[in-house]
Amino acid sequence: MAAAFNEFELIDWIQSRCPVPPHDLLSIGDDTAVVPPQPGRELLLATDMLMEGTHFTFPPATPELAGRKALAVNLSDIAAMAGEPHSALVSLALPRSRGADFAKAVMQGLIDLAKEYRTEVIGGDTNSWEGPLVINVALLGTAPQTKSIMRSSAHAGDWIFVTGELGGSLASHHLTFTPRVREAAILKETVSLHAMIDISDGLASDLQHILTESGMGAVIRSQQIPISQRVSSELSAAERLQKAVSDGEDFELLFTVSPEEGQRLLEQNPLAIPLTHLGEITSEEGAFLEKEDGSLIPLERTGWQHQL
Repeated sequence: MAAAFNEFELIDWIQSRCPVPPHDLLSIGDDTAVVPPQPGRELLLATDMLMEGTHFTFPPATPELAGRKALAVNLSDIAAMAGEPHSALVSLALPRSRGADFAKAVMQGLIDLAKEYRTEVIGGDTNSWEGPLVINVALLGTAPQTKSIMRSSAHAGDWIFVTGELGGSLASHHLTFTPRVREAAILKETVSLHAMIDISDGLASDLQHILTESGMGAVIRSQQIPISQRVSSELSAAERLQKAVSDGEDFELLFTVSPEEGQRLLEQNPLAIPLTHLGEITSEEGAFLEKEDGSLIPLERTGWQHQL
């Protein structure tokens, strides 16, 4: 049987593992955290709840990787707005049977990633029950006033780009992916970003979010989609393509820029990872996939959808 422990012992342990916060930030230990406003910057708020059996399973996940993912998906949301992560609130529903070491391992995975992205863990809540692990993270980020990148600002004629490679993430990549916070910051400094989103539900689905919010359409070319080496080479070409557009949990950045800025990115990629020109935004609504023979087929909204 797992060793007994109480909530306050876990909170003390978490506090001992977190860096001392800046002098103007009230963190773990009071009724609320206090985050002072930053002049000239707006607040970005993201939250995600991850549930064992839905977003991860043990194995292949470890407690550390589950905690890591819970923060990483929120960091990816901040990246999609080209913001900077600041601080996080973490709530845990812990399986009572797994004990203190399990709880500490979950938080250690989260804290290690928080340190990497200079994000303070400033509070949260803990509870235990007879069910599986549930982790909720609420992440605060910032961006220069009115400079956050929305989904709703794609223009007709924009070039559509994606970072990295797509598909095959569900085996393990979804637990270990790199949130593209730094890449978003570099892109924002290099070009004028119009619209951006992170690919969590799959390319086919998340592109539709940009199109819906912007009131636009798109054509992307099948031969341009960067299919990851994680996708099995034993599959047919059509099956590999389908996994690249619909697997989801890639957590790459999908964004649009003007053709002139797009050409600059093709000529000199400022990132240490691939950038791929997928296609263009169109004024006519609807998303289409251009096949190698030049014919167009509708790009169906496939990918992950929560059933409520």
